Amino acid sequence: MIIKTLVENTSISEKLGSEHGLSLYIETKKHKLLFDTGASALFAENARKMKVDLSEVDLAVISHGHYDHGGGLKAFVNINSKAKIYLNQKSFEKYYSNRSNGEKVYIGLDEVLMPNNRFVFVGEHLTIDEELELFSNVKGRKLNPSGNQDLFMKVGTSFEQDDFSHEQNLIIKEDEKILLVAGCAHNGIVNILDHFSTEKGCLPSHVIGGFHLYNRSANKNEDPAMVIQIGEYLINTNAKYYTCHCTGIESYNRLKAVMGEKIDYLSTGSQLII
Repeated sequence: MIIKTLVENTSISEKLGSEHGLSLYIETKKHKLLFDTGASALFAENARKMKVDLSEVDLAVISHGHYDHGGGLKAFVNINSKAKIYLNQKSFEKYYSNRSNGEKVYIGLDEVLMPNNRFVFVGEHLTIDEELELFSNVKGRKLNPSGNQDLFMKVGTSFEQDDFSHEQNLIIKEDEKILLVAGCAHNGIVNILDHFSTEKGCLPSHVIGGFHLYNRSANKNEDPAMVIQIGEYLINTNAKYYTCHCTGIESYNRLKAVMGEKIDYLSTGSQLII
C-alpha cells in the first residue's frame, strides 16, 4: 500500500505548495483512490509534480462536509471522468465556523456541484468491497476536541453546534494490514477507535489522519493535559500513527513525546509504504 500526501498544512519541499487542508493519494492492490481534495485545486498541482495521475483514480472519498477537505472537489471532477465519489449523506448541509470577530463564516462544500450522478451518498456504514469500508455514527464523547465549540451547522434559520454526523472514516484492508483513515477526527480519535473496536472486535494496525487538536478559528492549541491523555490511549492500541493537518505542530510534538516511534507526521510530499 502506497500513501502520498498531495496537500497538507506543511510541505517537505519548496516546490510543493501547502494550505490548510488535506488530500491523500492511496494505491492498494485493487484501487487507486483519493481521500479528500484539500481546500483548493492545489492538491492537483502537487499531484502533477509528484507524478500522480489523478485521471487514473478509480474511487474518491470525502471525509466530511468542510471546504478544507472537499474544496478541490470541482477540480477533481474536471480532471477525472470515471471515479465514483463517496460522501456522507449529510455532506452538503450548511456548515459554519466562528471567526475571531464573532462572525460565522460558511465552510461547507460548493453546492454548485450538486446534483452529480458520480456522487455516492453513504449512511452510517458501507462495505464497498473486500478492501474498502466506510463508517460514521461515532457516538462516544471521550476526549473530544475543544475546537468543535467553534463549528456549527445551520438548521433552518438558526445555528446549532455541529454534531459531525457528516464525518465518515475509511477502512482499508490489505493482506494482514488494516489501515484506518480519518479526515479531521472531529468526533475524537479515541471515540473513533473505540467505535472501530466495538464493531470489528480488533483495532487497526495503522492510522492516518488529522486529530483536530488545533483550533484554527481561535488560533489555539488543545489543552496539553488532554493531548497527553490522548497519546497515552493511542500508544496502548499498539497501532502505528501518522498524523497531519488539524492536529497542529505543537500538539503533534506533545504526542511524539508520549508515543515516540509510534507516531510520525505527514507533510505535503510525504510518501509512505505500508
